[in-house]
Amino acid sequence: MQNKLLNVYYHDRKVGRLAETKEKLMAFEYDPEWLRSGFSISPFKLPLEKRVFIALRDPFDGNFGVFNDSLPDGWGRLLIDRMLIKKHIAPAGVSVVDRLAIVGSFGMGALEYIPEERLVDDIKIDNIDTLAREAEAILNENYDGCKLEELVKLGGSSGGARPKVLINIDGEEWLIKFRAGTDPKNIGEQEFAYMAAAKAAGLIVPETRLFEGKYFGAKRFDRGVNGKVFMISASALLDTSHRFPTLDYNSLLSLTLELTRDFREAAKMFRLMCFNVFSHNRDDHSKNFSFLYTDNKWQVSPAYDLVYADGMGGEHATTIDGEGRNPTEEHILSAAKKAGLDLRKAERIMEEVKNSVSHLR
Repeated sequence: MQNKLLNVYYHDRKVGRLAETKEKLMAFEYDPEWLRSGFSISPFKLPLEKRVFIALRDPFDGNFGVFNDSLPDGWGRLLIDRMLIKKHIAPAGVSVVDRLAIVGSFGMGALEYIPEERLVDDIKIDNIDTLAREAEAILNENYDGCKLEELVKLGGSSGGARPKVLINIDGEEWLIKFRAGTDPKNIGEQEFAYMAAAKAAGLIVPETRLFEGKYFGAKRFDRGVNGKVFMISASALLDTSHRFPTLDYNSLLSLTLELTRDFREAAKMFRLMCFNVFSHNRDDHSKNFSFLYTDNKWQVSPAYDLVYADGMGGEHATTIDGEGRNPTEEHILSAAKKAGLDLRKAERIMEEVKNSVSHLR
């Protein structure tokens, strides 16, 4: 596997080209036609300019954040590494370019990478209980009888630690999660309840279902009636790794305003912050906040990955006005004030969310 160059596409339009420098840093340039009629795929890091951009070494190991979003993390990376080993390829020697080629057109969001290194042929979906058992077996390092190829096909582009699959059900694209070894047995029901509470609290959330009464599923919001929807995480926009707790909601609210130019979108992010505080979701890292580009404008994505979580060291991954362990209503309103939000509206949002999630505590 030695892909030297990749063409990046969006809705069958060439966005640009990616290559790896001798220092193993990613280099990117926009296609001339895209420069004339496209949009910046990473407004703060890849402005719409005719030049060759070179990525920094950190925080994405020489990659740009927007393309790092396309790479699987956690469960997805585990599956692909297992598949590489099965093909007698050392995962440590596989470059970023090669990993993006493996993702091809199956990644989260809308970007596609050509050439596409297909690891598996088309797979017929098995029943969900079987997939869950096989995912659990792989987590336990037991591969006897497991359909690794099937799980790579269905879950090799997804992020996060919990096993999951991306499947088509009745013509709609869904993400279904399974239980990891450290999860409570009813983790699916918990996440389903959290998403219902988030909706009741006024957050925009995707349609959700409990499959087989226990597997949490969310309808994919990076897929729409007009095809794939462009999506980018706060991690990518700010060049900050989700593995380290370096983000504060002050920065996140500021980012939202600068990107969207819309206080209504900032209010959405503020409402999500309130929900994470009052529902004790402290796994609020930078990849759990995303933005969509539709109809020539940016907006906050529907909320996702909402569930009870203690976080690293008992702290929020994203601090609230500098406070991670014991954020108060004063910290919340201070963040609203610094973002320039209407304080009376911020207080109403805070009270609405607090009252809507009281049953979760």
